[in-house]
Amino acid sequence: MVKKFQKEFISYCNSQQLEVNSNQIEVVKRLEKYYQENFKSYFLNLFSKKSSKKGFYLFGDVGVGKTMILKFFFDHVKEKKLRLHFNEFMLSFHDFVYQKKEKEEENIINHFVKNLKSKASLIYFDEFQVTNIVDAMILGKLFDQIFKEDIKIIVTSNTKISELYKDGLQRDQFKPFIKIMEQKSTECELKIEDDYRKSNNNQKQRYFYPLNQETNFKINKFFRTITKGKKYSFKTINVKGRDFKIEKFYEGVVRFDFNELCDQNLGAEDYLEIVKNCKFIVIDQIPQFDDTNSNQQQRFITLLDVIYDKNIPISVTANQNLDKFTSSRLLEKPFKRTISRLYELTSVDNY
Repeated sequence: MVKKFQKEFISYCNSQQLEVNSNQIEVVKRLEKYYQENFKSYFLNLFSKKSSKKGFYLFGDVGVGKTMILKFFFDHVKEKKLRLHFNEFMLSFHDFVYQKKEKEEENIINHFVKNLKSKASLIYFDEFQVTNIVDAMILGKLFDQIFKEDIKIIVTSNTKISELYKDGLQRDQFKPFIKIMEQKSTECELKIEDDYRKSNNNQKQRYFYPLNQETNFKINKFFRTITKGKKYSFKTINVKGRDFKIEKFYEGVVRFDFNELCDQNLGAEDYLEIVKNCKFIVIDQIPQFDDTNSNQQQRFITLLDVIYDKNIPISVTANQNLDKFTSSRLLEKPFKRTISRLYELTSVDNY
């Protein structure tokens, strides 16, 4: 795969009419080295197992092509592999703990990782971020065991390893994870000036603004068009005993008000179950964000991450153009990713 991967990546970019950027090629070269150190023959691996880095951590601003490169790499690796949303991965861990009901934390982590290894030798986490104190406290021990079991991890993130969970509660308990990731990973930054998701070839087409009578008429007409001939039903989703009601459900085409999704106590687990039932989502009246509604903003960021990961096209209404959104101070960085994803998810090319 070495060298061949680089040639195939350039060929892919050309076929998709994407610019072949020298910074991206440099990342590809480092991925080739990572592959050589971790996926070569068993005999050679005996000598490099201790020294090779099992993680590849790619960070950079939104829209620079991180996901495109690692997904291309992931698709070309012929190993047992999993691509997981990080929230989904942590929920599976907490479910495993709940089901096993073991008292010893070390035992439960070992059992979980052994089970994980039976499914994959490579795991891909796209847009890695940590916002949950419970996850932050357990990640060091969990990833330490993952690397000990020789499971390889590839990650994209907007943040360098040392700045993960910055200003988070009890961050001292998260530092062991930072140390492990820095020791066990090849850390690589990707810099490109333009966000390819905002290019002229990918302009937003299903983003309606401002919030007025004319916009309301347009989104209602659009919704009637995409639900034409589809049967209406009232759907209830149950997540661990909690009921969530979808009042506008048309065979997988659904419509929500922003407050239904983000102004109540919902998290990644709820959004994953909701999105499983959706083929197209309309979200009305997304507000501006500031420090007074940062909880709703955090839920919206999580929701968009889940929707993006499951590749569900959407249409939205808001009171301003996409590039005019404001943010709470603590969420400015992850919200840049959300805005970039809104460009992509509302594009006609995405449906």
